[in-house]
Amino acid sequence: MSAGSHPFVELARQAIETYVREGRVIDPPVPVPGEFMERAGVFVCIKKNKVLRGCIGTLRPEQGNLALEIIRNAICTAVEDPRFPGVAEPELGELEITVDVLSPSTPIKDTSELDPKRYGVVVKSGYRRALLLPDLEGVDTVKKQLEIAKRKAGISPGDLVEIERFEVRRYT
Repeated sequence: MSAGSHPFVELARQAIETYVREGRVIDPPVPVPGEFMERAGVFVCIKKNKVLRGCIGTLRPEQGNLALEIIRNAICTAVEDPRFPGVAEPELGELEITVDVLSPSTPIKDTSELDPKRYGVVVKSGYRRALLLPDLEGVDTVKKQLEIAKRKAGISPGDLVEIERFEVRRYT
């Protein structure tokens, strides 16, 4: 384990390294430590040389606990993010990993309830939907945050959208 890394990040790193090296999904720690027993949506993001290398997650919990959610999303981030080739073994030592644990999302009535540093957003229009995490580099205004989220969802700028916000606990 790396000195100073949070156990969530260490579990994500172990899941990625084991999967990339051995093609095997690790088991969660037994017994599962208390902090891993919570159920919540989780995003795992990978950067290499400060540049995004993958980011996949769940808005709501899909697994039985955070340990399982982190393991699944870490592996998906490393090998299934369609924007990037799968992580290769020589890269493993160069990866920076972030784990975001999401609070439940809540609908907002007005964009004045948003703050791109504090809240992530979910935008929905019909069947199209996208999520954008909070406190992202270069996303300093609500307008820009919503613009990016709509673009990710394939929603036209003038389309009406439902907006939800959520907070994260970010571990690096």
